[in-house]
Amino acid sequence: MIQLKEGMKAPGFEGIDQNGRTVTLSDFTGKKVVLYFYPKDDTPGCTAEACNLRDNWDSLLKGGFVVIGISPDSEKSHKSFAGKFSLPFPIIADETKKILNDYGVWGEKKMYGKTFWGVLRTTFIIDEKGVIEKIITKVDTGEHTKQIFDLYNQ
Repeated sequence: MIQLKEGMKAPGFEGIDQNGRTVTLSDFTGKKVVLYFYPKDDTPGCTAEACNLRDNWDSLLKGGFVVIGISPDSEKSHKSFAGKFSLPFPIIADETKKILNDYGVWGEKKMYGKTFWGVLRTTFIIDEKGVIEKIITKVDTGEHTKQIFDLYNQ
């Protein structure tokens, strides 16, 4: 599994969002990108995380950030999820798990004594030049925006 670290160039990607648009990392050159990977649309933790980012959208924009979500769910699932919760940012469908693997966030997980493969909830903050500035591996889904801003206000 790829182990990305702060200071490394972020892997480029291309994917289709909930509106059928092609989204690439290079589309956001010159902006700070909050690239968050989450396991599944419309589940409690993933909904809390997406809604926290939505509720703080204006503050994130004022802080110079753009937000992109990625999960292995389908474009159709993302369209429903984004519509249901009025998410203002692109959510990329990565059904082949290429982007998930490129970022090292598709891995072995353990829950309730069972081992399985899934998305390791992770957020990468990528600077204006495409370099990974910060990595959050212990995401607080209900306070994710605060986590992001706390990294820059220490």
